[in-house]
Amino acid sequence: RIEVCDRGIGIPLKQQARIFDRFYRVDETRTRSTGGAGLGLSIVKTLVEGMGGNVKVRSQLNQGSIFTVCLPLQC
Repeated sequence: RIEVCDRGIGIPLKQQARIFDRFYRVDETRTRSTGGAGLGLSIVKTLVEGMGGNVKVRSQLNQGSIFTVCLPLQC
């Protein structure tokens, strides 16, 4: 299990289900010139699920987010 945490602005609960969708951005005012294409989390989810794992998010407004990646162990 891998966890990545931040202390950013957080993600509203109603938007958390969509953050792994291609081209989705929580902040609609962002443009390519201000950064991000809305692809990063979609790519992460595709890669992790392709390896038999899953990725989840827990987030609270004004407190930040925790992204958890779980991958199966193989020897």
